[in-house]
Amino acid sequence: MNLDATSFKSLLKSESRPILVDFWAEWCAPCRMLAPIFEKLSEKYSDRMVFAKVNVDECPDIAEDYGIMAVPTLILFVDGTEVERIVGLVPEKHIESLIKRYLK
Repeated sequence: MNLDATSFKSLLKSESRPILVDFWAEWCAPCRMLAPIFEKLSEKYSDRMVFAKVNVDECPDIAEDYGIMAVPTLILFVDGTEVERIVGLVPEKHIESLIKRYLK
């Protein structure tokens, strides 16, 4: 799910499941490498966690609000609050471990 400023705020307020947001950019090679991993994990865990993407070039205000200084950055939100952050490309197992800690 691709988010803009309005849908991002709405999702954070309304969703009871944890939300993993991928802050990315089209020009970012590591972001392109992360994309299939993010998609795979989304398919595996979408029943218990929301997976969303924010293009930092299209939504600079959101990126600024969350202090995104590098992409890719993954932020995990629980009840609308940031609880974890991963900056840069990391192994799939690292991301999956993070996901499992917050599954309901």
